Amino acid sequence: MTTEAELYDKIQELLMDVEDPEIGIDIINLGLVYGIDISDSGIFLTITLTSAACPLQDYIEESIINVLSYGGITQPLTFNWVFAPLWSVTMMTDEGREMFGALGGSIPAY
Repeated sequence: MTTEAELYDKIQELLMDVEDPEIGIDIINLGLVYGIDISDSGIFLTITLTSAACPLQDYIEESIINVLSYGGITQPLTFNWVFAPLWSVTMMTDEGREMFGALGGSIPAY
């Protein structure tokens, strides 16, 4: 039987296969996933976009559903799309910042 911690790690790893198609970096390293909550009723993802005006919400949501399904995650999935706090490059992981730089992006010093 999979523990909650193992399931959390598996979900996080699978979500690294979901890229923001405009930036080309996965949603974990971009810092778009604010929370992964697991309960008896399913998986609850708190997630954002790089901009509230981003037209890719449906695309990213469908990609997440597909990646988790292919990865064997069968629990019901609920999305909580939020825009507070607003996403910024400071939310990226160190690996995400490296990927961004390799793509020619410039990250301001904060």
